[in-house]
Amino acid sequence: MVTPAPTYDLVLLLDSKVEDDQRAKIRTDVRAMIEAAGTIVRDEQYGTRTLAYEIEKRTDAAYELLQFKGPRELLEQLDRTLRITDGVVRFRIVKLREGMPSAPDLRQAPGPVAEPAGEPAAASS
Repeated sequence: MVTPAPTYDLVLLLDSKVEDDQRAKIRTDVRAMIEAAGTIVRDEQYGTRTLAYEIEKRTDAAYELLQFKGPRELLEQLDRTLRITDGVVRFRIVKLREGMPSAPDLRQAPGPVAEPAGEPAAASS
């Protein structure tokens, strides 16, 4: 009996300072590699966000999430290609366990709520 291919998350952090055309080409090339050997389950573009810490003097990056199914050889090809691709700040491929909830839709997530400055509000009686 053939076991189904596992599902993987590929998180890409693309340099926000490179041309939009170059970021689009990276996305297109990655999608083509995955579709040649596997299947894309989900493709999300979360936009430019501030990094938790500076990476090579960059403070923000364009975040992407690709969920896909594919063989181990595809992982090796993606790893090799993304390591040498200009415009890729960081990437991570994670194998998802069975029963994991789907990734949240971060495009709709509200920003942090700022506390009002000044005196704290008095408790009502």
